[in-house]
Amino acid sequence: MTRVGVLALQGDFREHLAVLRELGADAVAVRRPEELDLIDGLVIPGGESSVMDKLARSFGLFGPLQAAIAAGLPVYGTCAGLIMIADTLVDAIAGQQSLGGLHVSVRRNAFGSQLDSFETDVDIPALGEPPVHAVFIRAPVVESVADDVTVLAALPDGRIIAVEQGPLLGTSFHPEITGDTRFHEYFLRKLQTSS
Repeated sequence: MTRVGVLALQGDFREHLAVLRELGADAVAVRRPEELDLIDGLVIPGGESSVMDKLARSFGLFGPLQAAIAAGLPVYGTCAGLIMIADTLVDAIAGQQSLGGLHVSVRRNAFGSQLDSFETDVDIPALGEPPVHAVFIRAPVVESVADDVTVLAALPDGRIIAVEQGPLLGTSFHPEITGDTRFHEYFLRKLQTSS
């Protein structure tokens, strides 16, 4: 059985664990460096990217996470998780670092404050029909991508909201709260082909 870790330092990790377990994955919370050796892939949830960064460093996870991503660990980052795996942060707060690995630049809170959160339907050809109902909560956008990054989805105005690069997957929105499990299923298929 595929064992998927969910980084459980902060944010909505419980929702991701529930979706992955519903899909039949052996989903476990990850809080310590040694737990990275026991998983086939990792989900980094939404939350506060700057807080997640600080906690990852204080828990001794930052370096091991970077090393695991560099070594090819499949990772799916949603919202703050996308910020965490981006190579470049356009508007990071002072001292904020990202784990890197995903060859994109990301702007935090690109849509504004919590009050500017919104929902919309998005066509994602890789997932087929119907469109994905996407929930954006203080969401980031991908501002630029390298040649080896595939854009999976963009808003009608061209802002990029879902990307893929090898074993890495990132979305600006929160699929774990809508009941549409296709992104989690897509990530689980990625794990099976990479193992």
